[in-house]
Amino acid sequence: MTLRVLIVDDEPVARRRLRRLLRDLPGVEVAGESGDGRSAVTAIRALAPDVVLLDVQMPEIDGFEVLRAFAGEPLPAVIFVTAFDRYALRAFEVHALDYLLKPVSGERLAGAIDRARTRIAERRGATLDPRVLALLNDLAASRRFLTRLPVKSGGKVVVLALADVDWIQAADNYVTLHAGAERFVARETMGRLERELDPERFVRIHRSAIVQVDRIKELLPDFHGDFTVVLRNGARVTLSRTYRAKVEQVLGREL
Repeated sequence: MTLRVLIVDDEPVARRRLRRLLRDLPGVEVAGESGDGRSAVTAIRALAPDVVLLDVQMPEIDGFEVLRAFAGEPLPAVIFVTAFDRYALRAFEVHALDYLLKPVSGERLAGAIDRARTRIAERRGATLDPRVLALLNDLAASRRFLTRLPVKSGGKVVVLALADVDWIQAADNYVTLHAGAERFVARETMGRLERELDPERFVRIHRSAIVQVDRIKELLPDFHGDFTVVLRNGARVTLSRTYRAKVEQVLGREL
């Protein structure tokens, strides 16, 4: 039996690694790839893979939200791919869910695929596993968000409290953190930093901008369906249509 596998991960390097490792496994075919949660939902429905290698931590729609989209619908076998810490990994084990820890090793991947193969016949047509919902509740209760970030400033390293940050701007593999009149540069990618921030306090409003929700003063609509977000310090940042639903969710109101 040839297993058709869908790779879901927002990091291109991680997708390439998984694709390369899967090529070395007999009886496995890569059915496709998705780089975000929305396209993953579409791909699962369109491609009907046997197995999904699902990244847990993705911006906008994470791996758990992808699974929630299939409540009451048949699902393929799911192997979680995660960079969670040891405490969270223990939660995966307690709920008997298969996971791969990044960076994924060929040996672990082969073992997970073998276990998926043995389960597929008996689970074909199964809907969302209640163990996934139980796991999600456990992780939500224990999750710890980033509150401080070491940044370089004037030849020294400053420990910046994220509560002081108004907004964050992307710059390739770096980010600029705007805190009042000061700016600090840190070697972080926007996607990785977003995953570590408290989503109740920080919201991504553009592919290159994250703002602290409490710093938002007003939103000014433009003629293209976008908004200009005006912060309390006077800074203006564009809210793109792609991230509008996320902002509405945080604010609890439609724009």
